[in-house]
Amino acid sequence: MTFVLFILALQTVNLMTNSGKQIPLAERLRPDTIDMFRGQQHLVGKGKVIRNMIEAGKIQSMILWGPPGSGKTTLASLLANHLSMPFYKLSAIRSGVKEVREIIDKAKDGSIILFLDEIHRFNKSQQDALLGSVENGSLILIGATTENPSFEVNSALLSRCQVYTLQALDESVLTEILNHAIQNDEVLKNKNIEVQETAALFQLSGGDARKLLNLLEIIVEHSREKVVITNEQTQKIAQQNMLRYDKDGEQHYDIISAFIKSMRGSDPNASVYWLARMIAGGEDPKFIARRMLIFSSEDIGNANPTAMILANNCFQAVQVIGYPECRLVLSQTAIYLALSPKSNASYMAINAAEKLVHNTGNLSVPLHLRNAPTKLMKDLNYSKGYKYPHDFKDNFVFEEYLPEELKGKTFYNPQNNAKENSFRNWLKKLWNKKYNY
Repeated sequence: MTFVLFILALQTVNLMTNSGKQIPLAERLRPDTIDMFRGQQHLVGKGKVIRNMIEAGKIQSMILWGPPGSGKTTLASLLANHLSMPFYKLSAIRSGVKEVREIIDKAKDGSIILFLDEIHRFNKSQQDALLGSVENGSLILIGATTENPSFEVNSALLSRCQVYTLQALDESVLTEILNHAIQNDEVLKNKNIEVQETAALFQLSGGDARKLLNLLEIIVEHSREKVVITNEQTQKIAQQNMLRYDKDGEQHYDIISAFIKSMRGSDPNASVYWLARMIAGGEDPKFIARRMLIFSSEDIGNANPTAMILANNCFQAVQVIGYPECRLVLSQTAIYLALSPKSNASYMAINAAEKLVHNTGNLSVPLHLRNAPTKLMKDLNYSKGYKYPHDFKDNFVFEEYLPEELKGKTFYNPQNNAKENSFRNWLKKLWNKKYNY
């Protein structure tokens, strides 16, 4: 039987891929022993769980949950290398049940490790295909995800795996990785590199080791002789070269920001363009649908309450359909949201209310609004004087519902939106004696 071993080395004599291109710096520096791994000491430090697995020579199925570039893939590879087990790697974006079953068939001749990157992209049926082999131990599953596995991984599969949380790398670890790369990489150690400033480098990396090394490599490539790394130079080179959509990097946030701003600006054409950019980049459709659902409340609100219903239906449809068909649902919803009337009144109202709560603390509930389930509470005037709106004409009565200290305070202002104004006018008619709208 031929096993496909996924072997990662720290240094390699051959620095070129089969296509003749140089292996990226992040791949050249990927460690091949646990002692060379940087960061995540709560998992790999002396006496910690993953190091103990390696030293004991025993491994269990697990989910590695953490941000991009925190070491999920590397940890999985190190476990396979140290335990000398056949290691297969699949990406949930490009694989399905067929590929999973092919690997499960290989496990009949002995236990293997399957590293499933972005496991949260697998739907329920795809995840269910792993259950039997994980349960009988023939398949050791190592799933990697940037999303909370409690929401994205089936409970049946989650119960058979231990979840380990990885943290974004701090500056001290990034500094170690940076210095190690400059001093030890077969290419960089022959360069004249001077690091004067690292603030921009670390800020743009965002705790992502892979992104840090990619940035370093780009800076070196753009320098002719001596490489001097400064904040200004890093910012300039990064802006010129990081134009490709990276679903795990800064472009992920820049493009979703452009998408949201285009819908907020009522531009359906730009909205569909940025949507297409995300689809082409392999973005998780649930992420796009989730952001549209938030947008429907934050930026449309009561100007068109149906927008939230449509956005919620879109989110549900995306989970059922998946790519590629769900792109039609995403497009339809994005266009609808872009063309809807806009209002952020509800968003501004809760922000104002939360700020006031923070500044004023726990103000007492007025007695007439308190619950009075016991005689003692009634004797203390709990609920006394409460006016039941349904006992009055139009089911409305002038009443104060805020604490005494906030009497007359308003948070909700429909602004000048036509549809919200109809609601506002109704309130104004009833509350004109009270709130001076």
